Amino acid sequence: MRLARGATLVIASHNPGKVREIRELLEAFPLLVKGAAELGLPEPEETGATFVENALLKARAAAKACGEAALADDSGLAVKALDGAPGIYSARWAGEKKDFAFAMARVERALKDKNAQDRSAKFVCVLALAMPDGEQAVFEGEVAGDLVFPPRGDKGFGYDPIFVAEGMHETFGEIQPAIKHAMSHRARAFQKLLDSGVLET
Repeated sequence: MRLARGATLVIASHNPGKVREIRELLEAFPLLVKGAAELGLPEPEETGATFVENALLKARAAAKACGEAALADDSGLAVKALDGAPGIYSARWAGEKKDFAFAMARVERALKDKNAQDRSAKFVCVLALAMPDGEQAVFEGEVAGDLVFPPRGDKGFGYDPIFVAEGMHETFGEIQPAIKHAMSHRARAFQKLLDSGVLET
């Protein structure tokens, strides 16, 4: 499995923040990168029980629909005191309007309801690459940290404003994107993709 120089790669996501972040990670590669929304691809229902299953489902659907290689990301926030929730349901916790201020408040409320003192959490990312011929590969990354309330910063997206990675003092919503790209869960999954030699430089 290898993506040649000049090949088209479809980012199988309708999340603008996620598409932007993956585009930035791919900037150094001679690929024609397109988002699923700009190609008018339908958004498949995420029926998997794990991040891996959902990432593969989205990548396969996009590759089949457009006949090009597709890269899907399934990622989310796993809170230890909430038994790993919201996990694969991280986006759904934001509701139909994708209101992550509501989702972050929901996490805070759930922790208070459990009287949980433990604020440890991790971001998980699974990148799935699917080719039109059925070939596929999966790359996983995690970053551990703690949650803080109220949310801080407006540079990230999703749950970034409540997450402080281990060894840091600022939330993912406060740090510069370049810093996040160097150490986030998505960056770690992406590094494994690079190490696999799938992308030509």
